[in-house]
Amino acid sequence: MTGETANRLINEKSPYLRQHAHNPVSWYPWGEEAFREAGRTDRPVFLSIGYSTCHWCHVMERESFADEETARLMNETFISIKVDREERPDIDAHYMAVCQLLTGGGGWPLTVILTPDKRPFFAGTYFPKE
Repeated sequence: MTGETANRLINEKSPYLRQHAHNPVSWYPWGEEAFREAGRTDRPVFLSIGYSTCHWCHVMERESFADEETARLMNETFISIKVDREERPDIDAHYMAVCQLLTGGGGWPLTVILTPDKRPFFAGTYFPKE
């Protein structure tokens, strides 16, 4: 189920980001505002990178990001950032390299947990809700 209220992605130019604009996750687009808020609230950043034709990106969106309980936990624990890899290949390439170094593999959706100063400490790809 998606929320009635739009999050910060509603005015983004990327159709992929706008697809997540009614998720109950309090998404931020990539930018300093999100990292400032992470520092201010002393919460890690949940970075999710995907693209519009990615099957598993859509599965994770339906299973997790559109789920009220998962969104509640994410909103309490993280500052969540959604990135379209086609719009920001620079961010995707950087954090994909991190994922490959940490796990030996990669793919999308790409999930990376960062400190507020952008230092990654956990990475992976698709994570099911359970």
